[in-house]
Amino acid sequence: MYIVTGGAGMIGSATVWALNQKGIEDILVVDNLASKEKWKNLVCLKYTDYMHRDEFLQKIKNDAIKDVQGIVHMGACSSTTEKDADFLMANNFHYTQEVFLFAQRNGIRMVNASSAATYGGGELGFSTDLETTLRLKPLNMYGYSKHLFDLWCIRNNYLDKVVNLKFFNVYGPNEYHKDTMRSVACKAFEAITEKGSLQLFSSDKPEYPHGGQQRDFVYVKDCVQVILWFLLENQLGGIFNVGTGQARTWNSLAHAVFAAMGIPSKIKYIPMPEQLRGKYQYFTEANMVWLKKYNYPYSFTSLEDGVKDYIQNYLLTNNPYLSSL
Repeated sequence: MYIVTGGAGMIGSATVWALNQKGIEDILVVDNLASKEKWKNLVCLKYTDYMHRDEFLQKIKNDAIKDVQGIVHMGACSSTTEKDADFLMANNFHYTQEVFLFAQRNGIRMVNASSAATYGGGELGFSTDLETTLRLKPLNMYGYSKHLFDLWCIRNNYLDKVVNLKFFNVYGPNEYHKDTMRSVACKAFEAITEKGSLQLFSSDKPEYPHGGQQRDFVYVKDCVQVILWFLLENQLGGIFNVGTGQARTWNSLAHAVFAAMGIPSKIKYIPMPEQLRGKYQYFTEANMVWLKKYNYPYSFTSLEDGVKDYIQNYLLTNNPYLSSL
């Protein structure tokens, strides 16, 4: 059996879908569905059982779940605006410790979600090397809660026993429940559908044109390909970035969305909100040197091809969800 925590979330449900593509259906989905719409991510997937995150925590503390081959731990509060620091400490840091210790006691392979939010403003670059990791200063509590687990693994010599993946700007199917945390690709599709145009922030830095701010956009299907490679095909451990390794502008993303929708680009630039000035990231780009070092065998989808697949095969259809049925 495989366990996917946060299994109803975007990357978690995409992981279940990817496991299904390999014929794996003996999967325990762990999540907190509550009253949110993320249950819809599970409707077209194949898995054997669902368990609430609180029950799961109690069971793993008692080693009460048996015959587990691997754990993909995507379960966390991923809101970068969450203000309850105690909640993030408990839910993101301490919970992850318990999952890891359960995996270690029982000899289970574990792939865990860290985050590119650990890099803060990016002043130190985006390398996963030890020297850089120890110096990082995240800008929000979410990033800090993820960084704490990375540091805990380093301090206790656990890094070779777990895979901590730092996801960059992920977009793609099954993100619809995320409200304000949805990707700009998803929000852009909705805005263009409604208004025929798209608004982007203007730049307040002379070296960047309006809409020229850059991000490393990575398609969710590529993310789960990385997850399954670490889960099923090797025994590597450590901290690894998950991005394309190529920063692209917001303008490039916008043009890709317009093109996929078959609509001429119409972009309006609006002033950067005062509360974001001086705190806004103008550039992120994953350092992906590990791909060559460890002979990663799969390619990453270009921004244009990923956006086209997302929009034409999901957002413009009657069923926008990843499906194994």
